[in-house]
Amino acid sequence: MTEPNRRPGKKSGRPAPQPQGRRAGASTSPTGAARSGRREIDRRRYDQRTPLERYRTPIVVVAVLAVVVAVSVFVFYSAAAPAYACSSVDTVQPAASGEMGQVQADMGNTHVGVGDKVTYAVCPPASGHHINKTGFGPLQPKVYGPDDQSTPNGWVHNLEHGGLVLLYSCDKGACDNASIAALTPFAAGFPKSTYCGLPPGLVGPVIARFEQMPTKYAAMVWDRVLYMDTLDVQKVYDFFTKYAERVGDNGAFIAPPEPQCAAPTASPSASPSSSAGASPSSSAAASPSPS
Repeated sequence: MTEPNRRPGKKSGRPAPQPQGRRAGASTSPTGAARSGRREIDRRRYDQRTPLERYRTPIVVVAVLAVVVAVSVFVFYSAAAPAYACSSVDTVQPAASGEMGQVQADMGNTHVGVGDKVTYAVCPPASGHHINKTGFGPLQPKVYGPDDQSTPNGWVHNLEHGGLVLLYSCDKGACDNASIAALTPFAAGFPKSTYCGLPPGLVGPVIARFEQMPTKYAAMVWDRVLYMDTLDVQKVYDFFTKYAERVGDNGAFIAPPEPQCAAPTASPSASPSSSAGASPSSSAAASPSPS
């Protein structure tokens, strides 16, 4: 049968040719043209993991390590940071006639927290801000070695209660075996305080290393310093009994700011110089107050 004689509408056995560029199964209109308004999207298989799912464990490990490193760095620098700073180092002044050592301007006696950094106007400080917490200040009276923790933030509190602090400098040669050995028996003959009768070991003496000072040794009570290039034990004892507890003409304490007993009774003939060497009052020696 020739082509013209074929019945109209009868389909031949061959499939209609697909438009070029179209993938099999694509949606088309009745005329064969591609349907408009539909996008062909590659759908994700449900068993396929996202990058976050694939790398979740390494990401968590890296985040944890970063936190640990950050905390470690903070702790290291906090521990390494000095607890105090010095605006200036004191200079040695000649003692006034009949006096021992030199007066240092008062820097207050405010209490601070254990982690607070204190900047002292002058070092070594014979007054100033300090810690009020057991184990940190006042310090236990004893000999602190060159590597022991003994900062002014702690021992200034001993001065506030009428104690004596004896400082030594390794940089200036006070840390050889003989010098350290000479510090050990220092407290053995240490006198009681003049007015309160405080025995050694209660608020002093504290013997500690300190470098920001002009001499090899420095004996300190509240607001007063005795600088020495050679340790004179008896001179330190005399310095302590004369200046650690001082009263005025009215019998009130001039120093320390936190005396550990009641003020002595005023005497009509008392004077600052004579009262400094007076015998202890009848007041009983008290334990250091918590202030």
